Amino acid sequence: MASHLYSKRLLYYDGKAQRSRSRQTFQSIDPSDGLPIADIEAASQPDVDAAISSAESAFQSWSATPPIARSRILLRAVAILRERNNELAEIETRDTGKPFTETSTVDVVTGADVLEYYANLVASGGLNGETTQLRPDAWMYTTKAPLGVCAGIGAWNYPIQIALWKSAPCLAAGNCMVYKPSEFTPLHAQTLAEIYTEAGLPAGVFNVVNGAGDVGAYLTAHPGIAKVSFTGQVSTGQKVAASAAGGMKYVTMELGGKSPLLILPDADVDQAVDGAMMANFFSTGQVCTNGTRVFVPEQMLEAFEKTLLEKMQYVRPGDVMSEKTNFGPLVSKVHYDKVLSYIRHGIDVDGAKLLYGGPEKPELPESSSEDLKNGYWVKPTVFTSCNDSMRIAREEIFGPVMCILPYATASPSYLDDLVARANDTPMGLAAGIFTSNLSDAHKVVARLQAGITWVNTWGESPAEMPVGGWKLSGLGVENGRRGLEAWFRNKSTLVEMGGSVASAFAKL
Repeated sequence: MASHLYSKRLLYYDGKAQRSRSRQTFQSIDPSDGLPIADIEAASQPDVDAAISSAESAFQSWSATPPIARSRILLRAVAILRERNNELAEIETRDTGKPFTETSTVDVVTGADVLEYYANLVASGGLNGETTQLRPDAWMYTTKAPLGVCAGIGAWNYPIQIALWKSAPCLAAGNCMVYKPSEFTPLHAQTLAEIYTEAGLPAGVFNVVNGAGDVGAYLTAHPGIAKVSFTGQVSTGQKVAASAAGGMKYVTMELGGKSPLLILPDADVDQAVDGAMMANFFSTGQVCTNGTRVFVPEQMLEAFEKTLLEKMQYVRPGDVMSEKTNFGPLVSKVHYDKVLSYIRHGIDVDGAKLLYGGPEKPELPESSSEDLKNGYWVKPTVFTSCNDSMRIAREEIFGPVMCILPYATASPSYLDDLVARANDTPMGLAAGIFTSNLSDAHKVVARLQAGITWVNTWGESPAEMPVGGWKLSGLGVENGRRGLEAWFRNKSTLVEMGGSVASAFAKL
């Protein structure tokens, strides 16, 4: 039966699955049909204490393990992840509602890429310090020390990818982690922990606690935690950061956005539409970097809308395991209701022109199961002729809702005005531009207030690329060489070899 599609998910510490002390459970729901697929045991406070204690016990040995030895273990985990790609992708599809065509080619793959990147980086000197000769008889050197036990708080839109983005640099740097997946998409966590153990990761180095916000709050405020890495919405991130600051914990925050996508008058319309669709409808719009404010020049608006409407037929909802499906449901009933409320607000209150979609459910293929009618499906929706004051153009919806904002180009300073509109948001996660003039592209990108920017593309985030937000969209970065810096402390040492100590208190 669907309610028993997967076995009960437990906690994981001391190198094995553990029963919750409270034995309280919650359910994971398949968003495509609204049916439960697994029971999940929720951690109590004593469970979190036990997981942190397990990590503390493992830290001394793991942090002293040479980076090359840590690397070999992590690379074995990479091999297992890739061997089990389709199995893990199906778990992600059932848990998140994202089509298998996406999870099998993106989610596990990109997570494994980051784990491989950091395993290779620390094996090739990525944790080496610097040496500086100050004078003939004095020199200074730096070393990098792991932080200790770190907390990773995952998000529901890319569960296993985000778990790997957090644990990869954490473990490679010699830290231990207690990871809490989102309560909406927890199925991957125990499986990932088991893969790490199978690869040879010592007991206690990677641990899992399940539960809702109360479990995350207790974990992140715990005095045994040295760093918190959080991915989620801005309001929750602010609370987590405030709690961590009270304990002087290190933090990495990857939060939300309301990102602008600028289409300049010389852009190729066909490419710009493809970029806008990827920036709004991939993962059913449930991507923090989505470019939901699409700025289109007035003289291109008609051609842009026409091309967009022609291509909307290629957004295909349906059986999430089908090779034809590329558009899934929203992740949960709560989120479904939220996104629908924004769509209705755009129509009824903002008065935006509805170009495509709306609050009704999309038509599913005739071959689809009857159960899919009960899923959290929403039509990909496009509003046009929007203005900057509309709520749908200012607040993060986190769903497949595109806002087209026309702009005039008659003024010689139109680019200045466009950049000012693009930056008129308290968030600054991502931004992008489409143009055939790369000189203009570089000049405009340099002025956009966002930590992640794209030129003539949208969304790609390879392991080598550090990503992080400006303003309310986050603190610090993930991935790339800079991403490793967030997982260690620096120590500077000055060595004097002159045989005497310079002193202000010498005899006159």
